[in-house]
Amino acid sequence: MRVHLPELNIQSSGALDIAHKSSFLVGGVSVQLSGNLQNDVALGPALLPFHFGGETPNILIQVERSENLMPSSSRDLLFDSGSVWRLYRAGDALQFDFSSSVLGDGPYKRLLVDNRFTNAMLSLSHTSFSDRSPAAPVEYPLDELLIMHRLTQERAIELHGAGIVRANGESNLFVGHSGAGKSTTTRLWTSREEVTVLSDDRIIVRPDMVGEDHGETPFRSGDGAGGLGVLRLRDGSASRNHHSAQGDNVKKHLGRDDNTKPGPMRMYGTPWHGEAMFALPNSAPLTRIFILEHGQGNVITRLTRSQAVGELFARSFVPFHRHEYVDSALSFLEQLADSVPCYRYSFEPDQRAVDKIIHFHD
Repeated sequence: MRVHLPELNIQSSGALDIAHKSSFLVGGVSVQLSGNLQNDVALGPALLPFHFGGETPNILIQVERSENLMPSSSRDLLFDSGSVWRLYRAGDALQFDFSSSVLGDGPYKRLLVDNRFTNAMLSLSHTSFSDRSPAAPVEYPLDELLIMHRLTQERAIELHGAGIVRANGESNLFVGHSGAGKSTTTRLWTSREEVTVLSDDRIIVRPDMVGEDHGETPFRSGDGAGGLGVLRLRDGSASRNHHSAQGDNVKKHLGRDDNTKPGPMRMYGTPWHGEAMFALPNSAPLTRIFILEHGQGNVITRLTRSQAVGELFARSFVPFHRHEYVDSALSFLEQLADSVPCYRYSFEPDQRAVDKIIHFHD
């Protein structure tokens, strides 16, 4: 049968009864999987705490089995992660191919999705996935790719940071590159105070809508990732290499006067934890942002608007294959810098670094 999705016209290899469904919610973005096999809509261990029972998902994915997924033409290639996934043009749609040398030459799964990231078809290779074993079809990095691209359609962004909420409600986001001290900062805080750690590695920030149902579980102080699974290898190095190439784009947007009024912001936990393995489906109003760097004396320096946008952009996860995605990210970061005070924090990795923040006043 032929499956019709907005902006897509995808040839399905078999009948899709859509007998089974599952959903998850990350950073205010809900995703629903539909398929004719229970295993094809199974959520992996990292996504289970983010299970969502609501209706009207932001992204709807139909899952099917395919006998043979052929390699795509290199002329349609938009981006190569250098690891397990590549992005191609597919007419008016986008196509993500996931491959591994141990599974043969062709993709072991393929996602076709419309440009708005609302409707998609996920094809799983019969040779790579058993009907009887859980497929975990949207395991990392596909889950993060879905959410990251969907955020480009909204005023929101994913940042490389650790989100820590104190018992008094103060919520600090510690942003940093790999090795800057996010997991170390998380361990220092959890050993000192009763805090809720939303994530020690990836945080989503978006406007805080007063009275909005954020679709999360109640806060549980001190919760960590627990049994969420082993650490996963990441292929974000390719994305980080593109940050420097976007410097001119940052400068072009800084100081631009749009009519967006700054308002309160909220940060959300994600399934993509770091070394400290904290990952919660919770959120909290954002009080301050600290850009982490190793140094001496635990020095906090207030950043200007332009400095904050540049530093945050360099530590954000933005798809660079479309300039409008970059433009959207920069526009939102300007709003974020106007809404939340942002500081550079040159710190030493001991308890004095925590004391400095506890006694800090804007």
